[in-house]
Amino acid sequence: MRIGTHLAGGGVPLGELQDEAAARGLDSLWANQQPGGMDPFGVLLALGDGPAELGTAIVPTYPQHPVVMATSALTVQSLTGGRLTLGIGPSHATFITGQLGLPYASPARHTREYLEVLRPLLRGEHVKYAGDFFTVDAQLAIDVTTPPPVLVSALGPRMLEVARDLADGTIAVWTRPATVAGYLIPRLAEGARVVAAVMTSVSSDPDGVREAIARDYGIINDLPAYRAMLDRGGLSGPADTVVAGDEATVLRELAEYRDAGVTDLIVTPLGSRAEQGRTLDVVAQLDR
Repeated sequence: MRIGTHLAGGGVPLGELQDEAAARGLDSLWANQQPGGMDPFGVLLALGDGPAELGTAIVPTYPQHPVVMATSALTVQSLTGGRLTLGIGPSHATFITGQLGLPYASPARHTREYLEVLRPLLRGEHVKYAGDFFTVDAQLAIDVTTPPPVLVSALGPRMLEVARDLADGTIAVWTRPATVAGYLIPRLAEGARVVAAVMTSVSSDPDGVREAIARDYGIINDLPAYRAMLDRGGLSGPADTVVAGDEATVLRELAEYRDAGVTDLIVTPLGSRAEQGRTLDVVAQLDR
């Protein structure tokens, strides 16, 4: 199991986060697109040497035409020496329609068409396509040796079918190992990457950590895709997915993700900078 972390340092310079990840031997760094936040492609391009993999987890599809997404992805792939893993997904109606005013119609079908355009563009092919959402006649002239792998934030059954058919794997959040093993993996292609993002804290007050997550991430319960994922695992809310406790507890629970079939773990360390560093120190000890 490969281990990485999110580039979400609360104002900490990216270079510092990159150096910390490299010093601990982490395999990957990931950026995502949050409302009002920095562009993840720009963030990744700001990184120099470091972990072998730079990923997006995720970039929303509705605001970016697949030709634009492919252009950005191939640019990063070219300028970082082929280190990009492209994670995309439809996001949520709250963001796409509520904030951007775009229609959030048929996300699974939209994602399928998106990938049918995106993947051949990433391979350098000329794409001539006419669907319900996209009409494309384009080819990109960005030379890369290897196209970036593509992961999809697939949680529901139909989205998992799309990931199985057209992507290299999935990125899952707000889930526990039992749901990974019993629900996600059986719906993916053999050999698919299964990336799990897990909030983690080495703490003497795990109940306090979970109370803070329940308070600060209450919106997760109101987003249908996330709420359905929590319900599949029998979880009351996002706090139930947090891995928190002493060093032995954290290592044991993270190992359960590995044993469930997770191929890539994205750790989001919680707390102060010192607490985050302590957590990553412990995570780096995990038998992969």
